[in-house]
Amino acid sequence: MRRMWVGGGLMLVLAGCSSIETRPNPQDEDVLFGSNVPVYPAPKTNRCVAHGKSSLRSSCDDALYLGTTYTRRLSVGDEVCIDGGYGDEVGPACKARAAVIDTGTNRVKLEVRSTKPDSRWFNSEMRHAWYEEGALVDLYLAERGY
Repeated sequence: MRRMWVGGGLMLVLAGCSSIETRPNPQDEDVLFGSNVPVYPAPKTNRCVAHGKSSLRSSCDDALYLGTTYTRRLSVGDEVCIDGGYGDEVGPACKARAAVIDTGTNRVKLEVRSTKPDSRWFNSEMRHAWYEEGALVDLYLAERGY
């Protein structure tokens, strides 16, 4: 009789533990169910197209390549400057720093970590947003004057 009770009690404990583990992680809510995390899409056309056949087109295309390469190499844990030097090493000129907290196909999730008072991101610490690859490449081009 005693063995049945111990065995049944063990089954109840195991059943209780397994139900706790099957709940979705609240951190993954935006991936599984959608959320309030904004998604910044890529522009319909890249900035280099606007230069047509001008002398700036070639340098813009080079910058487009460099920005795309930089963005595609980002991985979780990388620090990036999102105001005042996207694509450059994060240094004192950076007005807003962010960290890559997730990646997906054609997108990067950033969390704003620190800002300076003259940044457009001021008072946005700890905010999350998904950026399509093209949106970050557009930022790279914009910060270089294209």
